[in-house]
Amino acid sequence: MTVTLCLHCTDRDAQGGQLCPVCARATLVRLQCLPELYTALEDVLAPSGGSALGVRGPKPTWPPLPVREDVLDLRLADGMLAPLESWVDAVREERARPPRGRDGSATGRVQRATAELIGHMPWIAVSWPQAGVFAGEIRDLARDVRSVISPSSASERGTRIGACPAVHEDGTVCGAALRLGHGERVVTCSWCGCTYPPATWVGLKVLIDEDAKVA
Repeated sequence: MTVTLCLHCTDRDAQGGQLCPVCARATLVRLQCLPELYTALEDVLAPSGGSALGVRGPKPTWPPLPVREDVLDLRLADGMLAPLESWVDAVREERARPPRGRDGSATGRVQRATAELIGHMPWIAVSWPQAGVFAGEIRDLARDVRSVISPSSASERGTRIGACPAVHEDGTVCGAALRLGHGERVVTCSWCGCTYPPATWVGLKVLIDEDAKVA
């Protein structure tokens, strides 16, 4: 049987598609997190300890100066928004669909772009030759934003949840470290690719505790 290697990680079987199941799931989770990460940038736009120039009252529409230029760069159109909309354009062109407008706020456009890319993910993972480049850029974009929001290495790795309790086909338990990254709402195993949305967290904790007792 011929093995088709994943265009992103280049070492796992893509099962006849372009991305292996692990990379496809990881890319999907990163896309789901990007709108919340974009919103979180606003909270760190003002330098730590900065004040609104002594003015009291309602929160202003724009953060007080000075601002963090690295955060501002990501919040501007050429930061997070431009690459996301460029990928939407590329997918639409490849699938012979009309171009999309650029109306609305930057926040709304980020949300719409990520939502559309999420909708295209089944096709991207299976059929698009650019899937590997796309997955890599989405990974880098999410990493860059997280590094700005939580600059320490520990924060970038996320909060450790425990060992992944997923059982492989041969009956062995995955056991890789599970971490919940800043702004994420789904725990994803970086090794086996299993995902754990919030609705499963109670059961996940039970499985992790049971595995820990056995170990």
